[in-house]
Amino acid sequence: MDYKDEQINEIEALDSIYCGEMEILGSTPHHKFIIPIKSEEYEPDTENGLKCNLKFSYTSKYPEEIPEVEICDSENFEEEDEAVLKEHIIQQAEENLGTVMIFTLVSSAQEWLNTKWDEIRKAREEYAILKEKEAEEAERKRFEGTRVTVESFLAWKARFDVEFGVKKIQEKDDKETRKLTGRELFLTDKTLNESDLKFLEDGGDSIKVDESLFQDLEELDLDPDDALDDSS
Repeated sequence: MDYKDEQINEIEALDSIYCGEMEILGSTPHHKFIIPIKSEEYEPDTENGLKCNLKFSYTSKYPEEIPEVEICDSENFEEEDEAVLKEHIIQQAEENLGTVMIFTLVSSAQEWLNTKWDEIRKAREEYAILKEKEAEEAERKRFEGTRVTVESFLAWKARFDVEFGVKKIQEKDDKETRKLTGRELFLTDKTLNESDLKFLEDGGDSIKVDESLFQDLEELDLDPDDALDDSS
């Protein structure tokens, strides 16, 4: 097998397939080149999708030897992803020894990227759903308050009875110790509104009211303010 000829023919085919994307880094002593791959939904400068560059280097006996492979310029990869992807590519290369294989390796790596992205996207969606449920549960508990049990109710009632009893006693003490006003005395002691009359009766005087003096009062248009001015 003419290894050099096989390599040159494959480079020409790859350049045609990945036109504008494939970058040839050199040809001596053997070809070195980069082919970029990306997953579905990849968007630059975001956390959407995966992307990396596959750097291949032919060996002197390629394709009867596997090419050297390097993963570089990866985006949104987890720490171990590059090592896992490289191992996957090498395994595919070993299964295709004896034939030119770069297109097969790139396609397999592309499929791996899409599968990995699907796993990441699903995990993100499940995490978002979990956080939403946790938020809804926290909101429900906030409005639900503390569940009442027989024990918690009895404990609350005991505290309430003690607190309410103390307040009632305090209010009673305050009322008994505070000096009542004249109006309060009058309202609370019904005998006071008869004391003056009783005093006069005990003195032998009797009070007579001439009702005719008050018959025409309702017809008078009296201004309360005038009455106050006259009294002054």
